[in-house]
Amino acid sequence: MSVTSVLARKWRPKIFAQLAGQKHVVQALSNALTQNRLHHAYLFTGTRGVGKTTIARIFAKSLNCVSGITATPCGICSACTEIDSGRFVDLIELDAASNTGIDNMREVLDNAQYLPTLGRYKVYLIDEVHMLSKAAFNSMLKTLEEPPAHVKFILATTDPQKIPVTVLSRCLQFNLKQLPPALIVSHLEYVLGQEDITFEIAALALLARAAQGSMRDALSLLDQAIAYSDSRIDEATVRNMLGAIDQSYLYDVLQTLLARDGVGLLRIADDMQSRSLAFDVALQDLATLLHRVALAQTVPQAIAEDEPERTRLLELAQSFSAEEIQLYYQIAIHGRNEIDLAPDEYAGFTMTLLRMLAFRPAGAKVALERTAEVTAPPMAHVTEIPVPEPKQPQPVQTISPPVNPVETTPVALDWSTLLAQLNVQGMARELAKHCTLENYVDGRLTLNLAPRHKHLLTNKMAQEKLQAALADYFVQPVRLVVMLGVNNVATPAAAEQQVKQTRQQQAVEAITQDSFVREAQTQLGAQILEETIKSIQ
Repeated sequence: MSVTSVLARKWRPKIFAQLAGQKHVVQALSNALTQNRLHHAYLFTGTRGVGKTTIARIFAKSLNCVSGITATPCGICSACTEIDSGRFVDLIELDAASNTGIDNMREVLDNAQYLPTLGRYKVYLIDEVHMLSKAAFNSMLKTLEEPPAHVKFILATTDPQKIPVTVLSRCLQFNLKQLPPALIVSHLEYVLGQEDITFEIAALALLARAAQGSMRDALSLLDQAIAYSDSRIDEATVRNMLGAIDQSYLYDVLQTLLARDGVGLLRIADDMQSRSLAFDVALQDLATLLHRVALAQTVPQAIAEDEPERTRLLELAQSFSAEEIQLYYQIAIHGRNEIDLAPDEYAGFTMTLLRMLAFRPAGAKVALERTAEVTAPPMAHVTEIPVPEPKQPQPVQTISPPVNPVETTPVALDWSTLLAQLNVQGMARELAKHCTLENYVDGRLTLNLAPRHKHLLTNKMAQEKLQAALADYFVQPVRLVVMLGVNNVATPAAAEQQVKQTRQQQAVEAITQDSFVREAQTQLGAQILEETIKSIQ
């Protein structure tokens, strides 16, 4: 059966029950309609294609249905059918992107004082409202402050940050979420079933992922796939249409890594290049695959029983260690971020694969020695410095039981450099910034904390988060010990403060030495208030 119209329009929901997702918004609006507790202005926010305008039109029908104010409009009365067809005189739709000026807004709002022509309420639906000018917002604000009882405003935007607070405060705001891929796939299955078009579920999964949470984009891509294919939507056709990477290549990459076959990795890359596949997309898809393998290792039940690649994922999960998968994931992410810096995409892709091969953990020792070079490029390698002798520090607290030793000698690390690469924030970072590194040996990392900052030790969760971040960084368990004591190495916090002071001094000097400023001082008697000078670095 051929598709007779654009799917996004043909399958636009007509009632709340037909909506895919956004249950939190539907429930709130349904309750308001049922209880007749209506606000005069509503704001729907969210990315494109998640249902803002669709929900607004359904809400307009609910307000003006001949059967009364209801969460389930009849869909057959004149008000419902005219709203569906865009002909209802009391639903005024305005695209703020093309009507940004105050004159447009005044013209619209001047008519707000008049009673509805046919409906119960006069509904103003303003799309992309953040595009209005400041003067237009001010004009709207007057009506929002004292709205006529027969007027309802429905505002929609993809960028609520640009809406004045004075307008936001007078609206009931609902944030529409991006739709999960599984929900999009389910809806596409339903649509294709109604259209009597055969498909492969893997093809729909590709479309759902490419839609990035937008049902409208998913249906538009489905339209394109139908036109691209010959009455059957299969995975190969959709991959070709989207320029996506055949997953078999990625599975081959992991199998070749497992075999430590550098020649094989280059052969796969050459084959991909001959097919003009996008290498940045390949690295993105490889990271996605590694994520699924990690899930299969730690939470096997997260891989659905009907997942077509379930067997291969579970096999890979058993073939690799958790440390390898985590390391490869980091390398893939960084490789994709840096691919624009490479001589060309082929070089960036192959270098990423060769890096995986070169730094594949052969044991805990290799992971410890190499991770600093891999996990956070393009940062400089960890610098070796002499570790000073501790000055009889007092033990305070030890977190977690000891782990089996993996080193027999201390590892020299620069704590400031290491901290810059740790994924740790909040109180955990504050604790780390006020410490100096005593030593790291046998999987045990000892920090010194000055006694004046001992209050930071009262937050056990901060220490646990710091320990977890260290374990992620070294790709092995780490036992964290924090001790009260002082040594002659500056803490990261002190170094950071020194940098701020230097920048501030440079800013002051730049102002005081500026020729224009000096002339103003001479000619006009101007004075420099140094406390108001701020570095912009």
